[in-house]
Amino acid sequence: MSNIPDDLSYTKEHEWVSGLEDGLIATIGITAFAADALGDVVYVQLPEVGSTIEAGDSVGEVESTKSVSEIYTPVGGEVVEVNQTLVDDPSLANSDPYGEGWMFRVRADGDPEDLLSAEEYAALTSGES
Repeated sequence: MSNIPDDLSYTKEHEWVSGLEDGLIATIGITAFAADALGDVVYVQLPEVGSTIEAGDSVGEVESTKSVSEIYTPVGGEVVEVNQTLVDDPSLANSDPYGEGWMFRVRADGDPEDLLSAEEYAALTSGES
């Protein structure tokens, strides 16, 4: 079972989000479960800084040696930062998905998509392989 940090919220599409408690800037990435399922990540396409996105939108993609998977945003708002380090070294999505492998930050406006707690996400992924 992948490590699932308790201090993050999760989506059914295997993204994580932090920073919603302050209502300002949310950080988004993919979970270790998603990274493990994808295999070795070789390319990451992220949304453009300054773009406006809506919760639930597909905003980029992750390409691995196995497949291509879309990135969905759990929150809407303005993209204020993307992780250029991840773009330059996509393997960070595998090696440190909850740290250096974060994907983008959004100045959140409005309510997020349905989010899961760490416990709920663990239950969701326990039946998947």
